[in-house]
Amino acid sequence: MSKIRTISLKNISKSFGETRALSNCSFEAYAGEVHAVVGENGCGKSTLAKIISGVLLPDSGEIEILGGVNTTPLDARRLGVATIFQEVLVADEANVLDNLFVGSEGFFSVGKSESEKVREASELLTRCIGHDIDLFADVGSLPLNIKQWVVIARAILRRPKVVILDESSAALDLDATNRLHGEIDRLRNEGCTVLIVTHRIAELVRIADRATILRDGAPVGVLEKSEITEAKLLELMTPSDRSVMAQPNVDIKDNKSNLLDSIIEGKSIQLTEGSHSFDFELKPGTIVGLAGLDGHGQDLFARTLAGLYRQNSGTITFRKESGEFIDIDGLERASDLHISWVSGDRKKEGIFPQRSIFDNFAFGIYRRNLGWFGKINKRYAQKAFAQEVKRLKIKTGNTANKITSLSGGNQQKVLISRAFADQPKVIVLNDPARGVDLNTKRDLYKELRNFTESGGAVVYLSSEIEEFLGFADRVDVFYQNAIFRSLDYQSVSEESMLAAMFGQPLGSHVEIV
Repeated sequence: MSKIRTISLKNISKSFGETRALSNCSFEAYAGEVHAVVGENGCGKSTLAKIISGVLLPDSGEIEILGGVNTTPLDARRLGVATIFQEVLVADEANVLDNLFVGSEGFFSVGKSESEKVREASELLTRCIGHDIDLFADVGSLPLNIKQWVVIARAILRRPKVVILDESSAALDLDATNRLHGEIDRLRNEGCTVLIVTHRIAELVRIADRATILRDGAPVGVLEKSEITEAKLLELMTPSDRSVMAQPNVDIKDNKSNLLDSIIEGKSIQLTEGSHSFDFELKPGTIVGLAGLDGHGQDLFARTLAGLYRQNSGTITFRKESGEFIDIDGLERASDLHISWVSGDRKKEGIFPQRSIFDNFAFGIYRRNLGWFGKINKRYAQKAFAQEVKRLKIKTGNTANKITSLSGGNQQKVLISRAFADQPKVIVLNDPARGVDLNTKRDLYKELRNFTESGGAVVYLSSEIEEFLGFADRVDVFYQNAIFRSLDYQSVSEESMLAAMFGQPLGSHVEIV
């Protein structure tokens, strides 16, 4: 039986000023397949997705989508294309139900009744999220992962023929990602074409039927299901003058940090009313990972350490070089103590979208480096930026361009570089590798290890538990808003972390399908 081709792109090119995002790129996909698009940051993946979605027009080349041509998002939608972008696009002031069905009814068409909408939405969201949610709650009051589900559900409810997921699992933890895979299986079985743009190599190895690998805006290979392995993907993604291992490990060297005094100490911390209390310590020269299923407190705790959230009870203090303990009681105090924060939610807590690439970097260091009479020291900021661009291999183009001109991964690199340049003593990172390719992750791990070897301390929250392997000195696993188990680097494994995430005794086996 011949396959039905749903997407055909021939010799597509697209440039943004001097930056060429796609170069003579050809691509095709078929009904009833999950097709992954893979590559390093800035290789053109998101540009390709936006061209298929009608958001961008190519400079040259031919496009055929579901037998037609789309020149606008409305064209794409009429043809049956639904896209879930890397940015979580919701109307915070509207309720969940309105967000799900926005734009689904025309001026003259009769739409579904509210009871029909409630029934469909409730059934789908309960299946996706794993529990009921209030459909009439304002979306702005919901956490990032639930907002992501609202966007995913909105696309599914439109009964699309093509679904594009651009890093759509980046805000989801392991358990939620498995539920997303269940929805992808349903779409595939219904004959839908599912395009996945992702940096989660292990994820696409499990779910993809085919994979196209992009490098510098052009495809360098297409792999069939049996050929999709981590090693093969990384071989094609990586230029010939570089090498990369499938496992992004950084060797942990024995250090004398256990002999040092803690730089942050927490006593009898109760994150929320009714939750168990716990203690915490962070020593110079160490990387402490925070893990847990969504909603179990690790995000709240990371925010508490950075002064963005105040615990229900207990104390969290910072030890100054003089030996004096200072209560971390807010963002300004945390900043004064040189505690830097890197958010995984770029849109809400990270970037200034209307400002330039350089400004987004420099805002973080101006306050500490003022010249005479409070004059901004731009020369210092420019020198620091040049160093960070080189260190983190940021692809910037013209630094006067808006930061939104960068790929999502390069936007995230700018935020990470801003934290490094602020001369921190502690860096707290909340899922910093969202939308970041594997080579960049390895560079980040290396720089964080260099930072700790020079006396800094790192708290690193991630929804991808494989990130901690061979990287974290300790992983604190949260369950029901408290640390359920602390694992030293010798005890860190997928099995031990999964058991703790589900509140199981040490040695229990938790099967994730």
